[in-house]
Order: sequence, then C-alpha cells, then structure tokens
Amino acid sequence: MERIASFRINHLELMPGLYVSRRDRRGDCTITTFDLRITAPNREPVVDMPALHTIEHIAATYLRNSEHKDEIVYFGPMGCRTGCYLVMFGDLNSEDVYDLILDMCDFIINFKGDIPGARPEQCGNYSEQNLDMAKYYMRKYKASLINDKRLVYPE
Repeated sequence: MERIASFRINHLELMPGLYVSRRDRRGDCTITTFDLRITAPNREPVVDMPALHTIEHIAATYLRNSEHKDEIVYFGPMGCRTGCYLVMFGDLNSEDVYDLILDMCDFIINFKGDIPGARPEQCGNYSEQNLDMAKYYMRKYKASLINDKRLVYPE
C-alpha cells in the first residue's frame, strides 16, 4: 500500500510548528489540514492525555466561535499525542491561520471557568481534563510559534 502523506514526513526532523499537512480537493472545494505540532516527536515527551483532551475541548470551542467558524471543519488530537489537526475549508497556507492559532493559544492560556463540554452528558470521558497542563503546553507552543515560526515541513 502507498504510505499516507503524514507518514512521509521525517519525524526525526520535525519540531513544534504550524504546518500544512495536506490539501484535499473535490470539484471546486478544497480542504486544508494543518498540523499543529506541539512537541518534538520522538525527542520530547508527548502531551499527556488530560491536557490534550482539555486543549481539544477549549480549542474546538474557540475555533467554532471565532470569525473563521464557517471555515472550520474539525479540530482534534493526533493519535501520537504530539499535536493536533485543524481541518478548514479553503486552499490555505500556514500564514493564513497563524494569527488565528496565536489567538487560540491566548484563549486557552487565559481560560477561566468550566471547561466547555466537560460534563457527563456532553463527553464520553468528561473527567479526564487538566486545564493547568493545557495552559502549560499552549504557552510552550505559542513561544515556539513566535520564536521559531516553523511554518513549512522540514525537507
């Protein structure tokens, strides 16, 4: 079988950043998948599940309420737990969503109150949340985006 696109990226060279993972086209519709790589694969610890779950809940809520809400298709964690995928309508580049992702980071970093969707009738694993660690990872990720601004996969 042909290797899928995400397995063709050399994860030994991959660092935290905001990358275009793929673009899918059907007719006149293009969907762009972004790789929000929070930790360096195989070199840093993965994001712990409670923090990743909290990032998912708050980020998805933020994005689906942002000015880009009509462009958002999906936001969720990677199985390897080193980041998240953001899927959006449009033929987009990392620069197109860079400010949106920084704003999303700020929203999570400054979030107070009850985690959206973290009630038993709203989530299948509602109690596995960690807001403090979610904020830690988002501070680290935002600093990486600003200081290193990695927006294109390494060759």
